[in-house]
Amino acid sequence: MEIDIGINEKDRSEIADGLSRLLADSYTLYLTTHNFHWNVTGPMFNTLHLMFEAQYTELATAVDLIAERIRALGFPAPGTYRDFAALTSLKEPDGVPNATEMIRQLIRGQEAVVRTARSVLPLVDKVSDEPTADLLTQRMQVHEKTAWMLRSLLEG
Repeated sequence: MEIDIGINEKDRSEIADGLSRLLADSYTLYLTTHNFHWNVTGPMFNTLHLMFEAQYTELATAVDLIAERIRALGFPAPGTYRDFAALTSLKEPDGVPNATEMIRQLIRGQEAVVRTARSVLPLVDKVSDEPTADLLTQRMQVHEKTAWMLRSLLEG
């Protein structure tokens, strides 16, 4: 059955493409954050271990919401490592960095997700896709706050 939500198929497709990039960035950040949760060491171990767990748990929920929005727009959500590798703007870490470098890499990842989300907003605004705009706004708020919190660990 055709989708008739007031947004034409071409615009829905472009929005779904942008959301697919956001999904890939979010999933890649999820994997990186989970990896760092498992492998962090040093004097900030407990703080970072718990912080990274909260972050990857939040991201696990987020990827589901993003994928479901893509589906609601009428398109398949990417869901393989190959898909995500082709779509993401994030670089996976090489090896296991020290705790400070983990923080730096996660800040860069959080900020990259914000940029990807922000890049989809013009089309979403143009076609009055408020549900997607709401999702993007919420994602940007979470990632900007998380980047700020991570950056604060580097102060001092």
